[in-house]
Amino acid sequence: MTQMSSWQRLGVIPLGEEIATFEKYEQAQAAVDALADAGFPVQKVSIIGTDLRMVERVTGRMNLGRAALSGALSGMWFGLMIGLLWVIVGAPDLSPVVLGVTFGAVFGALFGLAAHALSGGKRDFTSISQVVATRYGLRCETEVAFRCRQVLTERGIVTPPVAPAVVDLTEPPRYGERIAHPEQRPTPEAGSPS
Repeated sequence: MTQMSSWQRLGVIPLGEEIATFEKYEQAQAAVDALADAGFPVQKVSIIGTDLRMVERVTGRMNLGRAALSGALSGMWFGLMIGLLWVIVGAPDLSPVVLGVTFGAVFGALFGLAAHALSGGKRDFTSISQVVATRYGLRCETEVAFRCRQVLTERGIVTPPVAPAVVDLTEPPRYGERIAHPEQRPTPEAGSPS
């Protein structure tokens, strides 16, 4: 069976075992970094964020001055790009860059003011939006999951799984009455009432 190329796997949730979960992305990233330092094939590992939430952080109040400044800065970047393109094409000096930045700032400020005025006061604040996960799972392909767990345990990133208690059925019970397994129950003899 051939392995899927990386571009074919992009839209699919990776299969395998979840090795550990973390509250922060940086912790999951540090775990993958520790695996890479140990020579582990990290291309078999994925970080999966779950319980996604869109967070919009309000950064300030939008007014005419801020709208003009924001538009001017955007216009300056656009003017700089156009001016540099003009210089690359063959302008003899840097005057197209200066003109591009100047005109970009003026027209950007005008467009910023117009956009703010047309909003009608429905959005009088600035913000930054981002998608955040509340939990990050480290998932590894099944054939190397044991080695992945082993490396992360050696590095102190995950705690070793607790082994279940071993019960010795040959030892008499210490407390209460022992219930025998079906294989060990006495069979009723023929003719005896059941």
